[in-house]
Amino acid sequence: MYKEIKARPLPDRLLKLNGISARTIKEHYKLYEGYVNKANEARAKLEQVDLAKGNATYSDIRALKRGESYALDGVKLHELYFAELGGKGKPGGDIVKAIQSQYGSYDRFLAEFRGAGLSGRGWAVLALDPEWEELFIYITDDQHNGHVIQSVPILPMDVFEHAYYIDYGTSRGEYIDAFFRNLDWTVINQRYAQTKKAIRPRFRIFG
Repeated sequence: MYKEIKARPLPDRLLKLNGISARTIKEHYKLYEGYVNKANEARAKLEQVDLAKGNATYSDIRALKRGESYALDGVKLHELYFAELGGKGKPGGDIVKAIQSQYGSYDRFLAEFRGAGLSGRGWAVLALDPEWEELFIYITDDQHNGHVIQSVPILPMDVFEHAYYIDYGTSRGEYIDAFFRNLDWTVINQRYAQTKKAIRPRFRIFG
């Protein structure tokens, strides 16, 4: 029923980042591979489970579906995260214009995003809601809860300890600075443009 998920190869450029070590990236990539494997494992078991025995307190299908979505979120967020690293960190393009319009200034956005990164236990994400045509920042503590329906991640930042502890220990703020130094805003602009294409007139529920 499901096709097998394949891990994307680790680009060489990620082993040459400014302030994020090759060791951190290699260990981080192993974790991503683990999500791929567990997503495939959950999907394979779903084809064998007795679907008639679903139960909200505990059931095999509940455990598998929760595990599947957790692993898939891990796969997708990490693929976005790895793809946006390896740049020079200089913001520009339409996404920055949209950020300035939404937040008043890039610095105001950066302050909120940084604050979200320091406050989240898993991810801080700049997302675009293509229906409301709104950029916003949310945090998800375990990559399983906190996502906003219909939102599309444009700029996710991993703030789990595995993303920075080897290089910075408990100094998460220094990691956030390094993260922004290595962003490829061309990639982020491409995501923004693709998501903008999906914008449609807002469906009017109440007349």
